[in-house]
Amino acid sequence: MYVTLRDLSLLPKAHLHLHFTGSMRHSTLVELADQHGIRLPDALRDEWPPRLSAADEKGWFRFQRLYDLARSVLRTEADVRRLLFEAAEDDAAEGSRWLEIQVDPSGYGNQFGGITAFTDLVLDAARDAAERHDIGIAVIIAANRTRHPLDARTLARLAAKYAGRGVVGFGLSNDERRGVTEDFARAFKIARRADLIAAPHGGELRGPDNIWSCLDELDAHRLGHGVRAVEDPALLSRVVEENVTLEVCPASNVSLGVYTDLPSVPLEVLQRAGAQIALGADDPLLFGSRLLDQYETARQVHGFSDAELAALARSSVHGSAAPSDIRKRMLEDIDAWLAAPADE
Repeated sequence: MYVTLRDLSLLPKAHLHLHFTGSMRHSTLVELADQHGIRLPDALRDEWPPRLSAADEKGWFRFQRLYDLARSVLRTEADVRRLLFEAAEDDAAEGSRWLEIQVDPSGYGNQFGGITAFTDLVLDAARDAAERHDIGIAVIIAANRTRHPLDARTLARLAAKYAGRGVVGFGLSNDERRGVTEDFARAFKIARRADLIAAPHGGELRGPDNIWSCLDELDAHRLGHGVRAVEDPALLSRVVEENVTLEVCPASNVSLGVYTDLPSVPLEVLQRAGAQIALGADDPLLFGSRLLDQYETARQVHGFSDAELAALARSSVHGSAAPSDIRKRMLEDIDAWLAAPADE
């Protein structure tokens, strides 16, 4: 274990794997539920964070049910603006200079006048939150792999419409064991024509087979999770050679039962192989762990030195869609963080 103690909250970093509803503060969830008369189960109120596992279909169903309940508290424009304001405030406090938040507008369209109106609201709220907290914020529109691939194409066209206006990528989320990855290839082609980052989930609940599909069929630039690439040396070599960014979320890997504990998450194996890793919090609302906690895990559990932690932060910047001037400034500030004396 290394003894260097530079303040990780001052390490500039990009946050590339954060879901919209999952970014909500627990206190905000409870307050909005009370305000709108929504009954929350004990797992989301008094016994938070919930004990989770997605090792089987029943476990994932419970996780999804809790997520859907959390989403249901967002009823008004003010609720959406509050969520993004607080997400930006929390990220900025942890040293995040650039945040890419992932959202499936189809999960909110009925409540907010359709998927286009909701996307307009999210982008406007993100711009306001970014300005007020001095953090860059962009949006990744994500399709749900448990729904029909035609729905994904609709969302890809929506994402393409907003390319260059706050939307920077297109994703594919939900239970990786559901649906056929190849069936979403046409949606990703639509996104690719608009120069959007392809960032599907892959290599968490399923193994290397789905990562191969994400790379071959969806032309993924980034992988949501991707940790199970370590199970196939040829695949891991390809991920490294093609500079595919892995959005690794240790706390969620353990909470969902992919690994038994934090030391089992193969962070060191990926790092030694030369993979580009961007640590992410995934769904802090359900996992009770934010971005800074993931960096603390890398330091305290996996023994990363400050130089290695700075390398993780650089990887997050390189994997992001941040404009070149923001990237340059962040990379310079990462170097400055590492050059500063460490507290003993």
